[in-house]
Amino acid sequence: MKFDYDSATPLYTQVSNQIEESILTDVFKEGERIPSTTEISKTFNINPATVLKGMNLLVTKKIIEKRRGVGMFVLPHAKSKISNEGREQIFEKQIKPIVREAKYLGLDKSEVIQLIERAFDDE
Repeated sequence: MKFDYDSATPLYTQVSNQIEESILTDVFKEGERIPSTTEISKTFNINPATVLKGMNLLVTKKIIEKRRGVGMFVLPHAKSKISNEGREQIFEKQIKPIVREAKYLGLDKSEVIQLIERAFDDE
Protein backbone atom coordinates (compact mmCIF):
# COMPACT_ATOMS: atom_id res chain seq x y z
CA MET A 1 0.00 0.00 0.00
CA LYS A 2 1.14 3.51 -0.81
CA PHE A 3 -0.31 6.70 0.61
CA ASP A 4 0.11 10.27 -0.58
CA TYR A 5 0.02 12.36 2.57
CA ASP A 6 -0.03 15.58 0.52
CA SER A 7 -2.91 14.54 -1.74
CA ALA A 8 -6.26 16.31 -1.83
CA THR A 9 -7.81 12.84 -1.47
CA PRO A 10 -8.47 12.21 2.23
CA LEU A 11 -6.34 9.49 3.82
CA TYR A 12 -9.38 7.44 4.82
CA THR A 13 -10.44 7.35 1.15
CA GLN A 14 -6.91 6.34 0.19
CA VAL A 15 -7.06 3.52 2.77
CA SER A 16 -10.32 2.29 1.26
CA ASN A 17 -8.97 2.57 -2.30
CA GLN A 18 -5.73 0.79 -1.41
CA ILE A 19 -7.56 -2.12 0.20
CA GLU A 20 -9.86 -2.38 -2.85
CA GLU A 21 -6.82 -2.37 -5.14
CA SER A 22 -5.22 -5.09 -3.01
CA ILE A 23 -8.37 -7.20 -3.36
CA LEU A 24 -8.46 -6.68 -7.14
CA THR A 25 -4.82 -7.74 -7.46
CA ASP A 26 -5.29 -10.75 -5.15
CA VAL A 27 -3.00 -9.42 -2.45
CA PHE A 28 -6.04 -9.93 -0.21
CA LYS A 29 -8.15 -12.84 -1.40
CA GLU A 30 -11.83 -13.42 -0.74
CA GLY A 31 -12.33 -15.08 2.62
CA GLU A 32 -8.92 -13.98 3.89
CA ARG A 33 -8.16 -11.74 6.84
CA ILE A 34 -6.78 -8.31 6.00
CA PRO A 35 -4.35 -6.37 8.21
CA SER A 36 -5.95 -4.83 11.26
CA THR A 37 -6.55 -1.15 11.81
CA THR A 38 -3.62 -1.14 14.23
CA GLU A 39 -1.30 -2.94 11.81
CA ILE A 40 -2.04 -0.51 8.99
CA SER A 41 -1.86 2.56 11.22
CA LYS A 42 1.52 1.53 12.67
CA THR A 43 3.01 0.44 9.35
CA PHE A 44 2.03 3.62 7.50
CA ASN A 45 1.98 6.05 10.43
CA ILE A 46 -1.70 6.88 10.00
CA ASN A 47 -4.12 7.64 12.82
CA PRO A 48 -6.07 4.44 13.69
CA ALA A 49 -9.37 6.35 13.52
CA THR A 50 -8.54 7.37 9.95
CA VAL A 51 -7.77 3.76 8.98
CA LEU A 52 -10.98 2.59 10.65
CA LYS A 53 -13.00 5.21 8.75
CA GLY A 54 -11.58 3.88 5.47
CA MET A 55 -12.30 0.29 6.46
CA ASN A 56 -15.84 1.20 7.49
CA LEU A 57 -16.46 2.51 3.97
CA LEU A 58 -15.72 -1.01 2.74
CA VAL A 59 -17.87 -2.60 5.43
CA THR A 60 -20.77 -0.40 4.31
CA LYS A 61 -20.18 -1.43 0.68
CA LYS A 62 -20.09 -5.10 1.79
CA ILE A 63 -16.54 -5.59 0.55
CA ILE A 64 -15.13 -6.58 3.95
CA GLU A 65 -16.72 -7.62 7.21
CA LYS A 66 -15.75 -7.28 10.86
CA ARG A 67 -15.61 -10.51 12.82
CA ARG A 68 -15.59 -9.67 16.48
CA GLY A 69 -12.36 -10.64 18.16
CA VAL A 70 -10.90 -12.04 14.94
CA GLY A 71 -10.45 -9.14 12.52
CA MET A 72 -11.57 -7.91 9.13
CA PHE A 73 -12.16 -10.34 6.28
CA VAL A 74 -12.70 -9.99 2.54
CA LEU A 75 -16.24 -11.06 1.70
CA PRO A 76 -17.10 -13.49 -1.10
CA HIS A 77 -17.73 -11.71 -4.40
CA ALA A 78 -15.84 -8.62 -3.17
CA LYS A 79 -13.60 -8.64 -6.23
CA SER A 80 -16.55 -8.67 -8.65
CA LYS A 81 -18.31 -5.92 -6.67
CA ILE A 82 -15.24 -3.71 -6.89
CA SER A 83 -14.86 -4.50 -10.58
CA ASN A 84 -18.51 -3.73 -11.32
CA GLU A 85 -18.30 -0.46 -9.40
CA GLY A 86 -15.18 0.50 -11.36
CA ARG A 87 -16.92 -0.37 -14.62
CA GLU A 88 -19.84 1.91 -13.71
CA GLN A 89 -17.48 4.73 -12.74
CA ILE A 90 -15.67 4.45 -16.08
CA PHE A 91 -19.01 4.50 -17.88
CA GLU A 92 -20.37 7.53 -16.03
CA LYS A 93 -17.20 9.61 -15.69
CA GLN A 94 -15.36 8.77 -18.91
CA ILE A 95 -17.39 6.93 -21.55
CA LYS A 96 -20.49 9.15 -21.43
CA PRO A 97 -18.46 12.39 -21.75
CA ILE A 98 -16.47 10.87 -24.63
CA VAL A 99 -19.69 9.91 -26.44
CA ARG A 100 -21.14 13.40 -25.89
CA GLU A 101 -17.98 14.99 -27.27
CA ALA A 102 -17.87 12.58 -30.20
CA LYS A 103 -21.48 13.38 -31.12
CA TYR A 104 -20.68 17.09 -30.85
CA LEU A 105 -17.80 16.58 -33.29
CA GLY A 106 -20.02 14.60 -35.65
CA LEU A 107 -18.32 11.24 -35.14
CA ASP A 108 -20.44 8.14 -35.50
CA LYS A 109 -20.38 5.04 -33.33
CA SER A 110 -17.98 3.10 -35.55
CA GLU A 111 -15.46 5.96 -35.52
CA VAL A 112 -15.57 6.12 -31.72
CA ILE A 113 -15.07 2.35 -31.53
CA GLN A 114 -12.09 2.63 -33.89
CA LEU A 115 -10.57 5.30 -31.66
CA ILE A 116 -11.06 3.13 -28.57
CA GLU A 117 -9.50 0.14 -30.35
CA ARG A 118 -6.56 2.34 -31.36
CA ALA A 119 -6.11 3.38 -27.71
CA PHE A 120 -6.13 -0.28 -26.64
CA ASP A 121 -3.51 -1.10 -29.26
CA ASP A 122 -1.32 1.82 -28.13
CA GLU A 123 -1.30 0.58 -24.55
